[in-house]
Amino acid sequence: MLVYRKALHPEFFGIEGRCQLSHDNMDFEGWIFRGGHVARFQIDGQCVCEVLIENTDPLPDRGLVTTLPCAGEKDFEEQFSKRLVYMTSMQTETLSEHLFLSTYKEMIEHARESDAIMSAWTDELGRPNLSLMDMQRYRNEVHLQGYHLRSDCGLVLRTQTLFQVDPKPADDKSADD
Repeated sequence: MLVYRKALHPEFFGIEGRCQLSHDNMDFEGWIFRGGHVARFQIDGQCVCEVLIENTDPLPDRGLVTTLPCAGEKDFEEQFSKRLVYMTSMQTETLSEHLFLSTYKEMIEHARESDAIMSAWTDELGRPNLSLMDMQRYRNEVHLQGYHLRSDCGLVLRTQTLFQVDPKPADDKSADD
């Protein structure tokens, strides 16, 4: 996973689904593609972009805040301005074929029930794979859950992300740094 303080161009990704949320000068856009996702959040001229992708070679270094390997459990938090905080947590788990297929079916159902964006495909051996992104908007926050299931190794990668905005004081009418 990579975290940027700038937006990335869609040409880097084979986007199969997208969603947008806007509220009180907060803008969120999510993209889903095979094996990954992009989540962009912007407010007051500040941008945070979370990228989960297998091959990071074509991505720029400019604006990169951190790189987090997608193995085990990881947490990361960064304050991007006086008002904007980004937090993410990720966990990986390797499942047996039976548990993987059961989890795959549960996640497909979850995606349908929650109107999540998803990319489902089969590999060259006909095994199912899935990437999905589910998001919720609250007054001062956007919550994001990402799930990526790879059948070749029984891997389930789960990400939970929070974009949090502290309200401006009533007497502060200027944009933050």
